[in-house]
Amino acid sequence: MDGSGRLFPSAGTMEREPQFTTDAPAFNDAPAFHDFWPGGRAPTVLQVVPTLITGGAERGCIDMALALAEAGGTPLVASQGGAMVRELDRAGIRHITLPLASKNPLTIRKNARKLAAIIAERKVDIVHARSRAPAWSAWMACRDTGARFMTTFHAPYNIGSGMKRWYNSVMARGERVIAISDFVRRHILENYETDPANIRTIHRGIDRAVFAPDRVSSARLIQLTRQWHLPADRPVILLPARLTRWKGQTVLIEALEKLGRKDVVCLLVGSDQGRSGYRRELESRIARAGLGNVVVMTDHCSDMAAAYLLSTVVVSASREPEAFGRVIVEAQAMGKPVIVSAIGAYQETVMPGETAWVVPPDDADALANALREALSLTPDQRDAIGARAQAFVADRYTRERMCADTLGVYAELL
Repeated sequence: MDGSGRLFPSAGTMEREPQFTTDAPAFNDAPAFHDFWPGGRAPTVLQVVPTLITGGAERGCIDMALALAEAGGTPLVASQGGAMVRELDRAGIRHITLPLASKNPLTIRKNARKLAAIIAERKVDIVHARSRAPAWSAWMACRDTGARFMTTFHAPYNIGSGMKRWYNSVMARGERVIAISDFVRRHILENYETDPANIRTIHRGIDRAVFAPDRVSSARLIQLTRQWHLPADRPVILLPARLTRWKGQTVLIEALEKLGRKDVVCLLVGSDQGRSGYRRELESRIARAGLGNVVVMTDHCSDMAAAYLLSTVVVSASREPEAFGRVIVEAQAMGKPVIVSAIGAYQETVMPGETAWVVPPDDADALANALREALSLTPDQRDAIGARAQAFVADRYTRERMCADTLGVYAELL
């Protein structure tokens, strides 16, 4: 950092190219949503997702249903169900249970007929699909009823064959296609026949009522510190991600071995989701590296805002591109410096050299160097980075902005 307070990481490549939630959040600082609708007529919008258990597509679906209701529209949601349905129930929003997670062609066609009946009965204007199997049902139902069809492309779906590409292509068939990052937009244009004029990039947004340092009580910090047995005098490196190889836990363990410091704590926060073999592999690597007193593997954390606040630096060591990378945006909102891989949407969701170190993927040496620099920051340097990070997120990646932009797409389709 020079005298101006600008961060100059020397590690890696610097070019720019998770979930504690509240129930039924209010959009108190949102735009005047009622101004969106041409002629004053607010639409009825049916969103379709496989389930409402957890995840970014599900969170976006709930947030948009609440925003549309506040804007005077009529939101409907169809899914196979899940714990998040309670949020809709509390807000008085109609949920329709259908087996939309099924990829069985016969079930997809049955779902299409049921959705067509719902569209006719409820006078649905727009069907907004957020995943492939329900999107096929929605596309057929819209074709048969004349309702407008749109999608949100939440991920760069794997293309392993012509059949897989065709299956994925339904997400690019919307009259409007929302890409959750510029990285996803490029993926769509490179792999599917889609009119660029129909694509809208709308980044995912986080809840600033949750991810704000002044909203986390000391009692929550104490509870999490005790739960994880964190010593008070050691810096904390946090990698929040489910335990799966492409999230880069092995790269971080190798980087910690190269770092050679035993006076830090590294938290790997995330469920193995049944990948017990990979968990055992990580435990074995930790033991072989002599990091048993450094690396702590925890399960899912229900209070990520507190977890970020306890950390010194937050890491995403992803080995494959992230479609958006919500945890890094959340960490910056909490005023934390971050280290990310130079792939995917991380090229647009951080400020390289100002809020983040950006290192090549799968490069333990570069990651170790970035950790060394991040851990050596003075309190004033850390505060300066945190202030820039919070301002950056507040300007671009809020739930209010995401919802306002999506309501604008609904208005276009009317």
